[in-house]
Amino acid sequence: MYGEDDLLMISALQHLLFCPRQCALIHVEQQWTENRLTAEGRILHERVHTAAKESRRTIKIEFDVPVRSLQLGLIGRADIVEFHLQDNKRWLPFPIEYKRGRPKKDDSDRVQLCAQALCLEEMLNIEVSAGALYYGKKKRRVEIVFDQSLRETTSKTADQLHDLINDRTTPPPRYNRGCESCSFIETCLPKITGKKKKVAKYMENIVSS
Repeated sequence: MYGEDDLLMISALQHLLFCPRQCALIHVEQQWTENRLTAEGRILHERVHTAAKESRRTIKIEFDVPVRSLQLGLIGRADIVEFHLQDNKRWLPFPIEYKRGRPKKDDSDRVQLCAQALCLEEMLNIEVSAGALYYGKKKRRVEIVFDQSLRETTSKTADQLHDLINDRTTPPPRYNRGCESCSFIETCLPKITGKKKKVAKYMENIVSS
């Protein structure tokens, strides 16, 4: 169980799964660089967060909902939480996270959404079985079921995030195709830094042989 001062941002889970170095640059070194993609994502979230509340007979819609979990040590805000009225007269939360692009092959978006669900479960003492990711490029929802596997991945990622932040060490760069869309590419310089390390290792081998 974590204390209030130990809570980390839920969004950092997505940063960690995308790139541990990016996560450390943002959440350890407190750096931020914006490019077109991050700007579009920020504007999308701002639009969602400023929307008015909606209420229907069996659905209530809340925007920019604060959530937290002392069990996971996480805090953040859910873009949208729909509350669906059940037969037992209880309102079941259904979190929705907005993303500007397309569905990803990795678990980063699903883990971020699942973390919001686990926060809601802890706060409301009710099981949240599913939510949705809304992708701007596709303009459609993708429903996500919070099965045991995703819950375990989310919990494990939260532990890894706390380890990274507590260690206060920024991992070295490792270039991959995702670097080209990262707003930190000009700061990180993964191609150049990686080449320098290879040259240094090569020279070290020569000297020691």
